[in-house]
Amino acid sequence: MYKKIILHKGKEKSLQRKHPWLFSGAIAYKDTDIQNDDIVEIFSFSKEYLCTGFYQDGSIAVKVLCFERQEIDENFFVNRIVSAVNYRKTLGLFGNDEDNIFRLINAEGDMLCGLIADYYQGNIVLQFHSKAMYLRKDIIVKALLKSLPEVKSIFSKSSSTLPKNVKVKDEFLFGESDENFFTAKENGIKYLIDYREGQKTGFFIDQKSNRHLLSQLSKDKKVLNCFAYSGGFSVSALKGGAKQVLSLDISKRALDICEKNVALNGFSGNHKSLAVDVLDYLENVEKDVYDIIVLDPPAFAKHNRDLAQALKAYRLINRKALEKIKSGGFLFTFSCSQAVSREDFITMLFSCAVLANRNVRIVRRLPHNFDHPQNIFHPEGEYLKGFLLYVE
Repeated sequence: MYKKIILHKGKEKSLQRKHPWLFSGAIAYKDTDIQNDDIVEIFSFSKEYLCTGFYQDGSIAVKVLCFERQEIDENFFVNRIVSAVNYRKTLGLFGNDEDNIFRLINAEGDMLCGLIADYYQGNIVLQFHSKAMYLRKDIIVKALLKSLPEVKSIFSKSSSTLPKNVKVKDEFLFGESDENFFTAKENGIKYLIDYREGQKTGFFIDQKSNRHLLSQLSKDKKVLNCFAYSGGFSVSALKGGAKQVLSLDISKRALDICEKNVALNGFSGNHKSLAVDVLDYLENVEKDVYDIIVLDPPAFAKHNRDLAQALKAYRLINRKALEKIKSGGFLFTFSCSQAVSREDFITMLFSCAVLANRNVRIVRRLPHNFDHPQNIFHPEGEYLKGFLLYVE
């Protein structure tokens, strides 16, 4: 039915454990006419069927779609999308006027490798991470509209996420809008969603529960939000009663949106922003100014080869934050680098506490929100590692 790949002897174990990636080094034989983005079937050395997936040249040679032999047709994608939507309905994520921002499809977490879909008050933003999935965009749009007939628009923001040799434009696949921003709510807070030019699909949805926690701890506190982007943590702290919030980001454009989000919620009097390098600011700011510091940097390590340099960067900013924060303060610190494991991150924080000579308690581990399910067979899906630290 589909082109075939046969593995080296003994290389089938990870697929038998339902890991959704096949690495190229495991392949003993493949049909000579296999092209990038073909659907392929994988067999063990003894010719036992293992799984079906999308082929691509590279270290990860196949991203798995299913472990049962079946046709990868329109019904397949409809069923997977219906399953993803129903999971969010079970969580009660639809129909809430005060909370209508969430992850709708989470790639491997919903067994749709290469596809992200985020929901913003009836508008969906898609990001395709493989050409194979992008080629099925019409089927995916049809399935989404069948599951969610109330959807107002579907926008593909994939020009930066597809391989460089795949040239596509960001565009509406359903509906349209003359506005450059969607407006939606999270935890009762209004946000402008920069769906055309912003990072990811326009907002860091995975931090929802962590922003809510910050809001609960912010009353009468002075808060420093580093790598603020469009101000999700900043507005959350202000809603919680923070007496002062300073947002830092290297991007003036991001801070302009941050200021608009602050104003949209009526908090401008307690907020300032600075377009600066975060490390420079942390090195020069006086000690004991901030009760709460938030460190939510971009991914410092997108590949394993970057791990050592990334850990050095995390160590620099976290050590400075621990040195400067008030006694009795809270540090929210995160890594969204998939190459940095939870063990790597906590070891780094341990060394920072030693170097800063501060007593530190781990209050809580801070994962991504529950609308980002992780496939239990795919540990790499835990990309966001976060800790809430109490610093004496």
